[in-house]
Amino acid sequence: MSATPDQLPNDVEEMKQLFLAQAANLEKLTADLAAASAELAAARAGLMSYAIEIEKLKFQLARLRRQKFGSSSERIEREIVQLELRLEELEATKAAAEAKAEAASPAPATPIDMPAGQPAPAKPKKPRRKFSEKLTRTTVVHEPQACPTPGCDGALRKVSEDVTEVLKYIPGRFEVERHIRPVCSCRKCETMVQAPMPPLPIPRGEADASVLAHVAIAKYCDHIPLYRQSEIYARDDVELDRSKLADWNGKSAWLLEPLAEKIGAHVMAGKVIHADDTPVKVLAPGNGTTKTGRFWAYLRDERPHLGSAPPAVFYQFTPDRKGEHCRAHLAAFSGHLHADGFSGFAQLYERAGAKPGPIIEIGCWSHVRRGFFDVFESNGSPIAKEALEKIGVLFDIERPIAGKSPDLRQQVRAELAKPRLDVLAAWLDEQLQRIPGRSELAKAIRYARSRWDALTRYIEDGRLEISNNAVENVLRCIGIGRKNWLFLGSDSGGQRAAIFYTIIRTCVLNGVEPEAYLREVLACIGEFPINRISELLPWNFAARKDCRRAA
Repeated sequence: MSATPDQLPNDVEEMKQLFLAQAANLEKLTADLAAASAELAAARAGLMSYAIEIEKLKFQLARLRRQKFGSSSERIEREIVQLELRLEELEATKAAAEAKAEAASPAPATPIDMPAGQPAPAKPKKPRRKFSEKLTRTTVVHEPQACPTPGCDGALRKVSEDVTEVLKYIPGRFEVERHIRPVCSCRKCETMVQAPMPPLPIPRGEADASVLAHVAIAKYCDHIPLYRQSEIYARDDVELDRSKLADWNGKSAWLLEPLAEKIGAHVMAGKVIHADDTPVKVLAPGNGTTKTGRFWAYLRDERPHLGSAPPAVFYQFTPDRKGEHCRAHLAAFSGHLHADGFSGFAQLYERAGAKPGPIIEIGCWSHVRRGFFDVFESNGSPIAKEALEKIGVLFDIERPIAGKSPDLRQQVRAELAKPRLDVLAAWLDEQLQRIPGRSELAKAIRYARSRWDALTRYIEDGRLEISNNAVENVLRCIGIGRKNWLFLGSDSGGQRAAIFYTIIRTCVLNGVEPEAYLREVLACIGEFPINRISELLPWNFAARKDCRRAA
């Protein structure tokens, strides 16, 4: 902001101080601009590498399709599916990187040699997609209200109009919405005026939030890969190639990422959470083989003990199962952690004096029961059968107190479960002395006894659960997906999937229909203040809709 001569100090020392402060500010601005430019250059270089790899894979895909029929057609078909999925992920990753680079890049400056008041020349526009004439069309006209010149009350006359077609999805069918924006001039002062185009989730996009939400739900809820979606939509005269769907999917994930991070922060703020992981095959770039990545789920659900916090689940993807990943995810957490016996969690239980506080292990009786069940199924062991019956009684005690207060749950467990746990411990020790030490049954007993403290902590606190089944249930969606898409196309595709899984499954936990939620959120999140993003969380969604209906 420039200062007038009257505002400048008369004292020489004050003037020096002002000059030094301005110089320091200028130096900081220059450094910030250089850093931003370097970041933008790196992003553009990354986009170029994505584009090169995409073109390479498209060439390979075209070659394989020409060779599809013949003695090796089954093998070629598998390779085509692999390339399709790999292309999906690359194109979605490229789209997310483009959105990020566009958001970070500064607005173009007006050239120095442009006359004052004249805007910089606009970039050449890409031709918009023409949708099939068979699709139903609705028209929305955006008339300018009045002459924008202050004090002018002249009437407007139409000079021309711009027509923008946007694809919409109404459950069961696609439609095209035609936005007509007349260009008018004022009869009195000749000022030109035109109403702005309503904002779209993707700037200058060809689809509104309803289409983006439907594509995301089809991929991550119904487990339909994008190339198959493209084939399905073509039957309804909607020509949307895989690359366009991937572009929309990548930019949608970029828009939704702050929401997923907010959900993660909410989960980690709880004092009792559940954690588990599941493997997923990931296509290894270059050689056509697959590696094993991991989806991790962290669940906060206080409903079984009448807690007031809304339930939420936070998914993370990692390229392997190293313990450093779960420790990084749980770095901000302190409290009780329901988990299996994975060694990666062990270091977390040892940070007693470290910040943010200790993590207390809570064992899972379902994992214990599974060991005895496998033995019984394999050889019908009567000891394994009796162990299953004794553990089953512990679960029977839990069913009537689900959804009750923590104090009541703790009281019932102290009266009914604790005596049975003491008897079970003595019985297991006795059986261990009677069977071969290297047998599978002995392993199942030692698994339980070596984790006895963690397995019995649930009777001391009514907020805790007897098992980790709750988080295993929210991982089932990934297991179902594996049967449909078999593997992920890339690590970045896993990270993108984690964003959508976090939002979709948290909607389900809160009784919110995921597609309706994404449709509304994607419609407004691009213009929504980042410091109010919590208002868009799934558990606030129903309240916002109720408020709008009341208004």
